[in-house]
Formats: sequence, C-alpha cells, structure tokens
Amino acid sequence: MGQAVVINKVVEMGNVLLVDTDRSFTGQDGVALTPGSPGDAVPGKLAERLFEADPGIDHIYVLQNSVTVRRPGGWDDEAKQTALSVVAGFLLYY
Repeated sequence: MGQAVVINKVVEMGNVLLVDTDRSFTGQDGVALTPGSPGDAVPGKLAERLFEADPGIDHIYVLQNSVTVRRPGGWDDEAKQTALSVVAGFLLYY
C-alpha cells in the first residue's frame, strides 16, 4: 500500500514550513491550495489531509517534491510533527 515519503530536509521560517521530500507530488507546475478549495488531484489530497490534521494551516503550495505550508502564529513542536507525519505517510494510503 505504498511507501513512506522520505523527508530530506525541513526548513522553518516564521509562519512557513518548507518540506523537501524524495517524492514528486506535481509536475513542473506548482499548485497553491487553501482550506476552501483543496482540489482533487494528488496535491489537493495531500493538502486536504494537512488541513484536516491542523486547522491552523491556511495555505499550502506544492511544487514537485517540495511542500510549503503556512501556519499563521508559527509552528510549535506538535504542529510541526503533525504536518511532517501527514507528508511522510501520505502515499501509504493513497
């Protein structure tokens, strides 16, 4: 049922968490997603899971193997671990 997504690097810059992975979620075009319209394609499904896991997330941008997640108010350890867990486990059940 899929493989775990390996997270290569995580960079936290204020309200933004940049997650670099070993898997590509989009082609060469990036996709911007918000809670009200996550979409049905692969990036939309990933965004939907992130929005459900943490209602504090208000914007996600997915470009190839990078997932950029914005959370106004910043990232505490629990919120960061939740987001990373969702990304890492995304393809296990897709």
